[in-house]
Amino acid sequence: LEFIRPGMTLCNGRGIHDASTAELAVGLTIASLRGFPELIRAQDAGLWKHARYQSISDKRIGIVGFGSIGQTIAKNLSGFDVEVIGFSQSGRDGSITMDQFDTYLPTLDVVILILPLNDGSRGLFGAKRLAALKDGALLVNVARGPIVDTDALVAELNSGRISAALDVTDPEPLPEGHPLWKAKNVFIAPHVGGNTSAFEPRARKLVEAQLQRISAGINLENIIVTGA
Repeated sequence: LEFIRPGMTLCNGRGIHDASTAELAVGLTIASLRGFPELIRAQDAGLWKHARYQSISDKRIGIVGFGSIGQTIAKNLSGFDVEVIGFSQSGRDGSITMDQFDTYLPTLDVVILILPLNDGSRGLFGAKRLAALKDGALLVNVARGPIVDTDALVAELNSGRISAALDVTDPEPLPEGHPLWKAKNVFIAPHVGGNTSAFEPRARKLVEAQLQRISAGINLENIIVTGA
């Protein structure tokens, strides 16, 4: 922000990652519940390993962070037979405020994290909240790695009590030999949430809309700050 000169306006790209990140969140959820990591390992080993896994149907899913991407995740989940509860600091858009989150946490089958990393969210999921997850719960993190205490998560995973699907980690990139690689019941993706073919069309559409607004002399969207 120190480089913003008088008359200069800084905007963000709100919305351009919504589709890609939301579909990954849902994909990781289904893949983990349906045992895709185990099925892929069995295929690699040439094994026909029939087993019964969880369905997403009838699950109670909490989305922590109910901004643009969180609401897109909820929309994508609306086609499934699930209960979705959004959580946010503000309680806007039908979400529940975070001061009530710990009351709901033990009742959730799936928790999807998609909130920004800041002083308030860093370490949000430490040992205490991880321990409060119900047995068999799935934690999906498509937000930022430091929101979850990695050491506490590894301990919970290795207990076999919960599972996790992570597009982000702490540290990141996850170094070779890190205990999280070998933890039980974890599916790790290398931070690919927003990096799909859906990015460019949405970025182009946003830039075109902003240029039209400039041409029409109306306010830009997604303004962060205007230099004074």
